[in-house]
Amino acid sequence: MATQSPFSLLEDFFRNFDTRLQPPAWIVDELQRRIVLLLNHVLMQEKEAMSRLTRQKGRVILFHWRSITLKLVATPAGLLDRAESSSVPDLTLSLTDTSPLAIANSLLRGDKPAVRIEGDVQLAAEVNWLADHVRWDLEEDLARIVGDAPAHALGEATRRSLQALREFIGSRQPATPAGPSA
Repeated sequence: MATQSPFSLLEDFFRNFDTRLQPPAWIVDELQRRIVLLLNHVLMQEKEAMSRLTRQKGRVILFHWRSITLKLVATPAGLLDRAESSSVPDLTLSLTDTSPLAIANSLLRGDKPAVRIEGDVQLAAEVNWLADHVRWDLEEDLARIVGDAPAHALGEATRRSLQALREFIGSRQPATPAGPSA
């Protein structure tokens, strides 16, 4: 008797999520504004990232996944802003995997999700550099609120939990078949 994965229910939910449940436009608008604020907060902690974005001022990047889109423009200050809806993107980045669980799985393994890239190659290289080199130091931000010791303890607990989750997911991956022996 074949047993069904407990994650198949979640897969079915996420597969039909964007057709069954559409959030109101004002929620989407507010979430996009918050994402831009978070991205800029992270960018401001890395001067080289801001310098690279300054060279790309006015360039428009469209991020696309399923029915979710976010159009951003590089500002003269080296930050990001939401682009006008009528603006033509210089670069389009589309996540090719439609399953959020598969994307989360690849991120937990430390891999980048599969992305289809269309448009300006130099701008794509800059975005790739940002993805590779800019990291949010959440522990530092948390330390400003609760202090160094509690922030470090929470950070350490989170790292241990993520490591355990990575090991669990790794143990669930099917073994790769061995090649022919000589």
